[in-house]
Amino acid sequence: MWDGLIVLNFSRAIIWLSKFFNDNYGIGIIIFTIIIRIIILPLMIFQTRSMRKTQEIQPQLKALQQKYSSKDTETMQKLQEEQRKLYAEAGVNPIAGCLPLVIQLPIIFALYQAIWRTSVLRTGHFLWLQLGAKDPYYILPILAAVFTFLSSWLNMKGQPESNSMTTMMTVGMPLIIFFTALNVPSALSLYWVVTNAFQVGQTLIIQNPWKIQREREEKIKAERDRERAKQKAIKKAKKSKRK
Repeated sequence: MWDGLIVLNFSRAIIWLSKFFNDNYGIGIIIFTIIIRIIILPLMIFQTRSMRKTQEIQPQLKALQQKYSSKDTETMQKLQEEQRKLYAEAGVNPIAGCLPLVIQLPIIFALYQAIWRTSVLRTGHFLWLQLGAKDPYYILPILAAVFTFLSSWLNMKGQPESNSMTTMMTVGMPLIIFFTALNVPSALSLYWVVTNAFQVGQTLIIQNPWKIQREREEKIKAERDRERAKQKAIKKAKKSKRK
């Protein structure tokens, strides 16, 4: 089922797309990757919105963790129950962040098999590359790492605060992608370059981190102004009572 339904159809799709570009299999892989990204775009948007909502309720989550800080079973169960209620009220799905990765891993595995089992893809050429061989000049691994870093950095930029795990992932993932891309067929490295470049563009358009940061700062400023106005009104009321 896996070979006949997924791998074979991936191979056929890339070859069919390549025919529109004079059997250029590299362009076929690029177009195929873009189509895949467009198909999963609604899921990525859902993930982005869910992550943003999760960031917004972080203060409440931290407050719950402090309130139920004991490690006994009853307290832990109460904490989980309160967290579930908070997620439900905010419309947040905690597992939403994992879905794109869960979907993309089989795609990468199927693409690798499609290239390796299809001789025209394995021996095909694109620019300086033989698609079934490693990039001899390391250009694709470098580009894949750069776009992965940009994608992670932009996501981190849009968050109200970054923790050590986020920082580690921002630095660590590009290194993992780079060293992996050094040892896989160029066609797979090409897929990583295109998919992460698409992700960068998607983040800039849909989840503009500078816009989010500006809106967050404006919201904080508005809250401070309201608090100042409230304190001023209280002081004024106290003075009126004294008179």
